[in-house]
Amino acid sequence: MKQHETTAVSHPSSTSPKGPGATPQGEPGPISKPAELKAAETETVSTAAPAAKAAVEKKRSSRLSEDKRFKIFSGSANRPLTEEIGRFLGVPVGETRLQRFADGETHFQLLENVRGMDVFLVQPTCRPVDQNLVELLIMMDALRRASAGRITVVVPYYGYARQDRKDRPRVAITSKLVADILQTAGANRALFVDLHAAQIQGFFNIPVDHLFASPVLVGYFRDLQLPNLTVVSPDAGGVERARFFAKKLEVPLAIVDKRRTDINVTEVMNVIGDVRGRTCLILDDMVDTAGSLVKATDALLAEGADKVYGCATHAVLSEPALERIAASRLEELVVTNTIPLTEAAQQMSKIKVLSIAGLLGRAIESIHMETSVSTLFN
Repeated sequence: MKQHETTAVSHPSSTSPKGPGATPQGEPGPISKPAELKAAETETVSTAAPAAKAAVEKKRSSRLSEDKRFKIFSGSANRPLTEEIGRFLGVPVGETRLQRFADGETHFQLLENVRGMDVFLVQPTCRPVDQNLVELLIMMDALRRASAGRITVVVPYYGYARQDRKDRPRVAITSKLVADILQTAGANRALFVDLHAAQIQGFFNIPVDHLFASPVLVGYFRDLQLPNLTVVSPDAGGVERARFFAKKLEVPLAIVDKRRTDINVTEVMNVIGDVRGRTCLILDDMVDTAGSLVKATDALLAEGADKVYGCATHAVLSEPALERIAASRLEELVVTNTIPLTEAAQQMSKIKVLSIAGLLGRAIESIHMETSVSTLFN
């Protein structure tokens, strides 16, 4: 019986000036100050205010580390990401015991008290998708039965997101199905990163925070200062995402007209926009088998592009993605760590991984402290 033990987590969630009043008997009354002194004090206070506010913002994470009503737990899908989030927040990951019976059945136990606490459970539903999803449901059930005050599921990669509508007769809408299951299991709110379609949020009847990895990715490519850059959407469905990215980088936008003939099978039709002599950046929410990415790269180079880079939030990288990327004329593929990379993928020089632990950590902190999450979109 295999056992994965998680780490421990425990986490931390005035004087008001006296108003004017009568002076007590026997004590001297208030002393009036010269106008010049009053003006100087006012100027000092107003100058110090921004610095004081910045100091308070800087200390928010350290205050969170002392909050006994806050806990963060991890499933087995991407524990390194959860631990990195914990380090960012200054808290350890909650202590649990995860075991599997000989037939693969999951057994989960919380090893610390969560009664009445604000709990964040981090688990992407990546490969093996079904196993990680069921594990997430079991962990939520354990938290609910242990009387957790609020359960927020943090799902950096939302599996089954691609099946969000009936595009053929007699097919399931699994995005909606998974949303229903998560709520039934006990989720009080949810936090996602770059959903395949933003309208998936509407499948939930609980508060949903939808983060974008673009602040992390835009910063990386801005620092690269690639010459004559053009952002490219690999299909019509990703135009809004690519347009936002292009606007942030202040560069032109192009579109690849793609037709999907079957699951994981695409055919590139043509390129919309001028890419001749340009450095192209193909932006997508995920890279699965890399078929679309490689075909789009070939189409852009055939239209006269100088170089082509790839960028995606979720590195699904199913077979034969690594072989296709290695054999392609793609300069570099930049992804985030929403999904842990295989050892073979980590060794590929063409793949660059950026961390979103800070982004998720700030969102978790904002949710716990009931402050705005929208500032993270910048």
